[in-house]
Amino acid sequence: MSSKKTSASVETVVDRDRLLDRFLRYVRVDTTANPETDAYPSSSGQRDLGAMLCDELAAMSITDVEQDENSLVWGTVPASDGGNSPIVALVAHLDTSPEAPGADVRPQVIDAYAGGDIPLPSGVAISLATSPSLANMIGKTLITTDGTTLLGGDDKAGVAIIMELAQTLVENPQLLHGPVRVLFTCDEEIGRGTDKIDLSKLDATVAYTVDGGGASVIDVETFSADAATVRFTGHNIHPSIGKGRMVNAMRAAADLVATLPRETCTPETTENREGFIHPHGIHGGVGEATVELILRSFDSDDLVTYAKQIQTLADSIAAKTPGLKAEVLVRRQYRNLREGLEELPESISLAEDAFRRLGRTPTRMIIRGGTDGSQLTEKGLPTPNLSSGQHNIHAVTEFACLDEMVEAVEHLIEMLSLWSQQKS
Repeated sequence: MSSKKTSASVETVVDRDRLLDRFLRYVRVDTTANPETDAYPSSSGQRDLGAMLCDELAAMSITDVEQDENSLVWGTVPASDGGNSPIVALVAHLDTSPEAPGADVRPQVIDAYAGGDIPLPSGVAISLATSPSLANMIGKTLITTDGTTLLGGDDKAGVAIIMELAQTLVENPQLLHGPVRVLFTCDEEIGRGTDKIDLSKLDATVAYTVDGGGASVIDVETFSADAATVRFTGHNIHPSIGKGRMVNAMRAAADLVATLPRETCTPETTENREGFIHPHGIHGGVGEATVELILRSFDSDDLVTYAKQIQTLADSIAAKTPGLKAEVLVRRQYRNLREGLEELPESISLAEDAFRRLGRTPTRMIIRGGTDGSQLTEKGLPTPNLSSGQHNIHAVTEFACLDEMVEAVEHLIEMLSLWSQQKS
């Protein structure tokens, strides 16, 4: 690291109050992704938040600021080191999960968490039993909801961190860094986050998604993921004359779900590196019914096995009922980060070195899910995932830790300084 800049100085430049203000403003914008539409983005709130961010970036004198035709937000923090170092992209997503309400978010700020369970205005509580990370947060500033909505820290914590980083770099030219690309994506929560990204426009050597939980964590593996739809086609007729003529597709769909593994290979029964088959939706009626499933494993070969298992079950159910047809459609979603990151080991080592220079112990984690980085890495841009202070995501008990968000900004400053020493 350059002698012009020390790790200790990083800790003095992050504006904690401004970071909190950003986060509170962003979470109040409803950006819930909508999986039921083909529109991009799937909700207008993502476009609204993107426009707000564009205005803020432009006010910072960030260059190349743009909200493109797909509502992705782009910008560049110009290099302070002469511009001969690699371009680093920082990525976060604007949308929030449709798995819990995301409108009318009412954030609650706990200035100095005193320990114990956290009662929320709705009557729900964030408990130590189900949120053990609270034990390490006494004295820290936490942000919760009122218990009726999710918070949106996934990934508005990441958005706020990147925005605060950008302003901090502009205000502190003594902080050495190369060109920093800022990119905010849409519809990550429904698997479309990278659909509209032009990698040639991004033109980065490495990228980082700021979309992880906790602090001092680098996610170096994700699930590999496919989605499956099983469609049963039967024959509907008035129930009064249904004998020997009606073929009930809904019963077939129910049979499929009932026949899938229950004691193993489910989200409820797996952890760590174990994969699963997860039926998450049944739609339709007598004439036609569909079952929606997701397939997850850290080993991509397992997805092939899971798909064959589903096909075999669907075929066997159809064979038992004359006139019933079964169709299985499997769609590729994303693949494990691991192999792509091996092509650029510095993407991990420099991030870890930055944590150590700040006196923190980095933790490599696997994530039982995916990020935009999963798909970016598969497309050739190595993209690990960094922690952003988010906790209990996709639930009304979601919370964020401001102290961890500040630490994330500090880490990015340090890491960018290390990247500035690399040859482009």
